[in-house]
Amino acid sequence: MAPTTPPTAPRVAVLSMHTSPLEQPGTGDAGGMNVYILHTCLELARAGARVDVYTRATRPSQGEVVEYAPNMRIINVVAGPYEGLAKAELPTQLAAFAGGVLAFARREGLAYDVIHSHYWLSGQVGWLLRDLWRVPLVHTAHTLGAVKNQALAEGDRAEPESRRICEQQIADNADSMVVNTEEERAALVDHYDADATRIEVIPPGVDVEMYSPGSDRATERARRELGIPLHADIVLFVGRLQRLKGPQVLLRATAELLRRDPCRPLGTLICGGPSGTGLDRPDEFLDLAAELGLGAHARFLPPRPPGELVSLYRAADVVAVPSHNESFGLVAMEAQAAGTPVVAAKVGGLAVAVADGVTGLLVEGHDPARWADAIGGLLDDDARRLEMAAAAPAHAAGFSWRATAEALLGVYNRAIADRAACGGDCPRHGGGRI
Repeated sequence: MAPTTPPTAPRVAVLSMHTSPLEQPGTGDAGGMNVYILHTCLELARAGARVDVYTRATRPSQGEVVEYAPNMRIINVVAGPYEGLAKAELPTQLAAFAGGVLAFARREGLAYDVIHSHYWLSGQVGWLLRDLWRVPLVHTAHTLGAVKNQALAEGDRAEPESRRICEQQIADNADSMVVNTEEERAALVDHYDADATRIEVIPPGVDVEMYSPGSDRATERARRELGIPLHADIVLFVGRLQRLKGPQVLLRATAELLRRDPCRPLGTLICGGPSGTGLDRPDEFLDLAAELGLGAHARFLPPRPPGELVSLYRAADVVAVPSHNESFGLVAMEAQAAGTPVVAAKVGGLAVAVADGVTGLLVEGHDPARWADAIGGLLDDDARRLEMAAAAPAHAAGFSWRATAEALLGVYNRAIADRAACGGDCPRHGGGRI
């Protein structure tokens, strides 16, 4: 039975079926969503909420329960084989994952106040658990199939219609949906006919203690450790290696800059691992760099944990985010927190994450020549670039994970109170539309 009064610090079941918040961002299916879940759950736990994050087990060494922090656990649910299950095959394990969550909660005698699902796979499980447990479902999509298909990179593969149908069902049935920006809210309304009154806009945050500007000496040390010449112009890309994220745009822009000035001391760092459609051709961007004749001007690095990633941000003169679609752009925010200007595509939440003309530049489209103009212009204008570098940390400081978590608690408690007010028996809470 639903509680009669909403708890201010509820017990929350967080669903992240397809990827664990403990995985290294930048490879496989791990990215900004992992960072978001990890930090919001930590802040929710610090605020007193009891948080269990359910994710699919991918190796037996993980153990079933990871006590990550006070009030926060990671529950690894066995659903399908540990390895060898492609992301496209995960829908076959929705029932197994839901059954594993139910079994664990029943065995532990757990009664949750609210469910928060992340991504459409988890949303499908959350929809089922919402009606079985008779508690509200809050959903965060992170990306939407219809929006991704509108912004496909050349040669990229479209999201299947089955995903769009599942997303439509979640939009119809979730008690509340959380998005990063007003643009994302509009996309839910336009593409899925979602009820705008049930969509909450809550920007993500950034860890400003981890990502902070370094001194000139710290920048020098970072470059020396990476073997980067101190006088070189360095452009950095951080993210999963797939066409959606646009590393091909940056590589072609680098080639264009070198075509214009072969003697330019330019270096491009690509930090990340193959993901999504990039798994079809894991060496695609290495091959492209060779085809473009970039040689020593392009260097590929494996994904790095935050403690090492901050050194990369500090070592760079500019961070490029040439994505075709971004719900927000956490890499752009981390770079700015570390005091590095950003050149980003004017898509999705990047228009919010980057203060255009103040902490970086927004570029219309993905024409390599236009990107070469923006990056080259900023590298050549030391005064402007340093002015942006100085302004960037203050802009990033306006986005905190604590504020994000506090806003989420408000969403949870309103959803709990709303369900309690009707006893959970009204059409909105009793199963919704199919």
